[in-house]
Amino acid sequence: MSEFVAPASFRALRVAVTDGAVQRGVTRVPWETLPDHDVTVRVSYSSVNYKDALSATGNRGVSRNYPHTPGIDAAGTVVESRDARFAPGDEVLCTGYDLGMGTPGGLAEYVRTPAEWLVKLPSGLSARDAMALGTAGFTAALAVERLGVAGVAPRLGPVVVTGASGGVGTMAVALLAGAGFEVVASTGKAEAAALLARLGAASTLRREELAAPDKRPLLAAKYAGGVDTVGGDTLAGLLKYTTIGGAVASCGMVGGAELTTSVFPFILRGVSLMGIDSQHASSEMRDTLWGRLVADAHLRGLLADEELVRTVALDELELWIAKLLAGEVVGRVVVKL
Repeated sequence: MSEFVAPASFRALRVAVTDGAVQRGVTRVPWETLPDHDVTVRVSYSSVNYKDALSATGNRGVSRNYPHTPGIDAAGTVVESRDARFAPGDEVLCTGYDLGMGTPGGLAEYVRTPAEWLVKLPSGLSARDAMALGTAGFTAALAVERLGVAGVAPRLGPVVVTGASGGVGTMAVALLAGAGFEVVASTGKAEAAALLARLGAASTLRREELAAPDKRPLLAAKYAGGVDTVGGDTLAGLLKYTTIGGAVASCGMVGGAELTTSVFPFILRGVSLMGIDSQHASSEMRDTLWGRLVADAHLRGLLADEELVRTVALDELELWIAKLLAGEVVGRVVVKL
């Protein structure tokens, strides 16, 4: 392989905040913009997540320093490496850690990261499909893993996925259905029902049914728990409906960061509430779960569904950032660099 010659600049989605005003757009940024880390990757695909949309609005709870390049996911080819674990030509992916938050992210033609942030692209998985899964798929896989460790199995009854039409939600529906669960998909998008059925949902539930105000500390035990991507009143409602020995994996808060509940589900039914933090998952857990995602034939077979996964160009991001912030996106948005 010929020696890599760094370009003077490369294309990226760049966000600046000046006197409270946000400016963003695709532009060329100097090569020196990349941080001093060990591995440089030419990005072939990325994705757009809700956290990326927040970063693109100048949200300092996600990205403290601007100008900044969002993008918490990236997949591509190593072009330079100071770490023996990776060599030029290696196909890799990166999800989580500080990518796209404090470190310039994957919505760019190049990223540079510490070696420990990278996972070699599993055999049989394309860069496009890796980003169709991305942080959303990895988070869903981690949530399903934690439910299994907590003892949640199909014999306990149906499980609920809240925010089921979103990125993590769709991935969780497919993973749980593939594992033999009866999946109830909670969503505010009636038009997503057909897609959710293709993913494996046995039924859908209007999101208002879980979030409806009810002062009773417990409700009829209907579900073995599930994956909650919403938080707030929706999570509180799901806990009240969870059966003896069930568990809920919590990984989102688009419905609110506050949780108003009681101890009754925990001490009278032994319900577990587990927080899912995919950003800081260990390298060993990443290798394990990416292996499982590759091996999941049910989920892999769905990634060509254009209603579930849309592939867009870098120059189209403004539209999709707006759609994400408005809650109008179903499934995943992959960005081809």
